[in-house]
Amino acid sequence: MTRPPTAAQRRVIDAADTVTGRLRGTESQLAALVRHGLAFRHPRPPHDHFLTPAGHRIREETAAAVAAPAETSVPAGSASGVFAARVGGEEAADTGPARTREVHSAWQGLLEMRRMTNPGGAMDRPCAWERTHLVQAAALALEAAGLRPAGAGPDAAGTPGYRVRATPQPEAVAVREPDAAALRQCAVTLEKAGWQAGEHTEPRTGARYLLASPRRS
Repeated sequence: MTRPPTAAQRRVIDAADTVTGRLRGTESQLAALVRHGLAFRHPRPPHDHFLTPAGHRIREETAAAVAAPAETSVPAGSASGVFAARVGGEEAADTGPARTREVHSAWQGLLEMRRMTNPGGAMDRPCAWERTHLVQAAALALEAAGLRPAGAGPDAAGTPGYRVRATPQPEAVAVREPDAAALRQCAVTLEKAGWQAGEHTEPRTGARYLLASPRRS
């Protein structure tokens, strides 16, 4: 990148999907970002464009400058149009083919981010972005595998479906699912996605849950 992005290019960067870095713009805008090393064109159909690490840095600098709220606070299906993986507990939202395509595209974008940012292009373990967005990253892995998030309601309601929540432990999330078989499936799915997952028991309630963290090697 030999010069700062133009105002039009910066608007495209700032509007990128906060989870995957997927871009929307004219062909000329996207091509210019690719030339400057701020974006890449995904090799597989539908050949979407995504921010490179350099593009993400510019976007994050802009967000910090205007004190933007954290993107992980945006609920799935919000009016902002920003993609968010379903962590469980959201209001009922679209689960049809459009959502399936959106989740698939987000997952493919995340795999490409792994390839571009992990040492040696490793795609079998989480990247730095996932380590700083643990809940969203784990939820995306589960949703992309076709698992069902819990519907709206209190965390203790016992409604079927997974719930991914932050924990006080560094680099760890808790995954709760009242059905034992479904909880084991969550563990298998996360392990396939490059996470370490182990079952634990809540001391007060006896409920089983997963503690999952991104694998480093």
